Amino acid sequence: MDNRENKVMLQLENVNKYFFRYTQDEQWAVRNLNLKISEGQFVTVVGSNGAGKTTLLNLISGSYLPDSGKIMINGEDVTNLPAYRRAPYIGRVFQNTFQGTAPSLTIEENLSLAYLKGKRKGLRPAINDEVKKFFQEKLADVGLGLEKRLRERVGLLSGGQRQALALVMATFGHPKILLLDEHTANLDPKTGEKIMELTNKLIEENTLTALMVTHNLQSALSFGDRTLMMDEGEIVLDLVGEERKKMTIEELLERFSELRHKKFTEDRALLSS
Repeated sequence: MDNRENKVMLQLENVNKYFFRYTQDEQWAVRNLNLKISEGQFVTVVGSNGAGKTTLLNLISGSYLPDSGKIMINGEDVTNLPAYRRAPYIGRVFQNTFQGTAPSLTIEENLSLAYLKGKRKGLRPAINDEVKKFFQEKLADVGLGLEKRLRERVGLLSGGQRQALALVMATFGHPKILLLDEHTANLDPKTGEKIMELTNKLIEENTLTALMVTHNLQSALSFGDRTLMMDEGEIVLDLVGEERKKMTIEELLERFSELRHKKFTEDRALLSS
């Protein structure tokens, strides 16, 4: 057993988040959520629309601050730290293939911004020969030929190429946690498969703790080593080990229905499974 599994990298204690607080439209987005994730775990997260999946990632990243509760990253209390203060801890890739990159800038300019994140800005040029060589080596590992297109604007790349670039950028600076918010949802199946292969590779190479929100139930059970199922802001299923390995999509849906006394209603998840 990997010793990293004994170290808690991410912990949420009794976290609550409301939208439209103290109005007639008040909504409980995440309720009394408790979660511990060990260093090096790759956790997949599924649930129907409005279950709280993306809200969970936003709370971890600091895009949202909780209304109550505590959030710890690598033993440090980050509950009230905004996103920019948590940036050194976290890499993130979004569903929108343009989010997380600057389409009007070149590949090397985008990489340079990610490379300098959290570093002290000196008087040296952002892109020198040593840094450019580093970029080329990282992109060559992706296998899409991007290392030969450093001067090309990101807006000219395909969706899959942009997500591959976003993944590489998200791992710069050795973040503690990688957040993946349905990052293959807008890609065709073949491209999505390649991006998932790259995702696995980067997580393993960088020994990252990762959370991946996905609408694809098969992907949720096939990738990573733990699966969380959310509903109405709560974690209703937490699957690991042999139970997860043996779990089929049909059994997962049946378990959900038994626990929540309703059917799972995420159309995209059912269609993609």
